[in-house]
This record gives sequence, structure tokens and C-alpha cells, in this order.
Amino acid sequence: MSDHSLPQPGPVAAFGVHVWRKQRPWLAFALVLLAVALLDPAQVWPSVDKVAGALVSIAPFLTVSILIAAWAGATGADNLIARAFTGAPAMMIMMGALAGGLSPFCSCGVIPLIAALLAIGVPLAPVMAFWLASPLMDPSMFVLTAGVLGLEFAIAKTLIAVGMGVMGGTIVHLVMRAGGLTDPLREGIGNGGCGGAKVRAPTAPVWRFWQDPARLTKFRTEGTRTFLFLLKWMSLAFLLESLMLAYVPAELVTQTLGGNGLAPIAIATFVGVPAYFNGYAALPLIGTLMEQGMQAGAGMAFLIAGGVTSLPAAIAVWALVRFHVFALYIAISLGGAFTTGLMFHIWTML
Repeated sequence: MSDHSLPQPGPVAAFGVHVWRKQRPWLAFALVLLAVALLDPAQVWPSVDKVAGALVSIAPFLTVSILIAAWAGATGADNLIARAFTGAPAMMIMMGALAGGLSPFCSCGVIPLIAALLAIGVPLAPVMAFWLASPLMDPSMFVLTAGVLGLEFAIAKTLIAVGMGVMGGTIVHLVMRAGGLTDPLREGIGNGGCGGAKVRAPTAPVWRFWQDPARLTKFRTEGTRTFLFLLKWMSLAFLLESLMLAYVPAELVTQTLGGNGLAPIAIATFVGVPAYFNGYAALPLIGTLMEQGMQAGAGMAFLIAGGVTSLPAAIAVWALVRFHVFALYIAISLGGAFTTGLMFHIWTML
């Protein structure tokens, strides 16, 4: 029996499935909060407060990226922005990595900008370079890292951030040349096509889009759609982060990452993903661990792996891109964290 002979869902059922898929993050958010209310009522308000505070803290990044994406779509400037990322792949990848290392985005705050870049057709390779480098270092993080862990550690982490971006962007470029990583965004997110591999035919932008009712409507629609998409996934991510902070003892991390040899570096790489809080909170923890005898390479691996693939960031990435892109993102992050942690350990032993 062919598939066409089977009963097909009617319009109402199809609409229901579509709504269910779009609202899964809110359902998961409600179920998790309900479970917390039943098992540990005292934790409900701290978790809600954490979510609200985190959303407020990244609100400027969310607002700017949403407005840029909506403005670019309404004016037609998205084609021009995408064209700015064309040219020599090596140069675009290097510029993406350098821009990421200098930008003030955290691993979650960078997600809205990445969504906007991919949605308007920017090539995936330089976007991945920016994506990997951005959460690892920024000017204020450099100063704080130098103050807590030393100037040598801060310089090494900066070089690693840019190197991770270049490595990741290069890998993505080579895979795309071989025909992989097409259509990176999940269905219904943006219109970037084949990962930005080809830029849409440019048309003359209409800068005063508010004078055109159709373009003004598109501005509102795109802005609202992007805002709601990011809000539901970031809310779920921050809720899970609050529970991680509440129920994962810092002492457990301390005990797990102690010792010498390659094992602490490997453990730190994988533990850094769920145990990483944020770049600023992780520095005192790593400083304490290093004072207690943890090797510097393990500390570097923890900061690199956690900075790029912390639980909230991983959830946001999962919501944004298809599985094959997400899997490569995780592989590059973990592989790069272990490799750079090992290299930094060898450097400190010289």
C-alpha cells in the first residue's frame, strides 16, 4: 500500500501538529517548573527569578539583533549584508574569528546574532568562526582572566579563542565544499537557504521601509516571529541552568577535576559542558582548583568546553540549526577544548 493511499491528516489536525511543534519549548518549560514545584517548592521562585534576570541581562543583545534582522528583511538590505560576507573564504573565516574574539557576547547572547546572520544568507563557515570564538573571550573577560588566573593564561585563552574560530570555520568550509552541511537552519527559521553558500540576487534596498505598508508589515512580522522564537528557547535554557546551579554542588566539580595527567583534561572537557555556569563565575572556581593543585591544562579545557557548549547555549543551538550542524558544532568544541587544554599543559611544563 502506498503512502498516498493512507488517510492523510485534515487541515485542523495538521494545524494542531504545527502548533504543537512550535510550542514544545513552552510545554517543556511548564513541565519542568511543575516538577520543581512538586519536588522542591522552595526552588520555584529562585528559578523564575534566575530566568527573568538572565533574560533582562541579554535583552540588549536580543533587541539589537531582532531589530537588525527585521530591518534587513524589510528594507532588502539583507542581500547587501550577505554579499559583504562573500569573497575569499580564508579571509572571511579569519575576520569572523577575530570579530568573535573581540565581541562582548556570551555563549547565549551570541545566539540571536547568529540566527540573524544565517537567516539573511551569510555563509556558514565565517558564522561558525564567529560563533566559536565569541563566547570565549572579550575585552572585559580578558582583564578579569588576567587578574584571576594570570596574564599568561589570559593571552593563551585569547589565542585559543581565535584559533578555535579559524579551525571551526575551516572545517565547515571544507565540509561544505564536499557537499555537506546544506540547509543548516531548522524549518521555519529564516530563509538562508543552503547555509549561505549562495547569496540571493540583490535588489535595490528601500531604506524608508515605513513608507511602504507591505514592508512595514514585514518588519513587524519578522521582528515578532524572531522575538517569540528566541524567547521560548532561551527561557527553557535559563530555567535548566538555574536548576544546574541549584543541584550540582561545586565541591563535586572540585573533586572530579583534581589530579594530574591526561585524565583531568579529558574529564574537564566533558564536565565543562554541564557544569559551566558562565565565563565570569567559572573563573574563581578554576582559580580555586588550580590553587588546590589542578593542572592549568585541565582548567583551560574546562573554560573552553564550557564557554562554547554550556547547557543553555547548546539548547539554543539545537533549537536553531539542524542536527548535522549541531553535531559538528559539539565535535569541534569538545575536540578543540581537549586539544588546546593538552597544548597549554605542555606549554606550562616547558
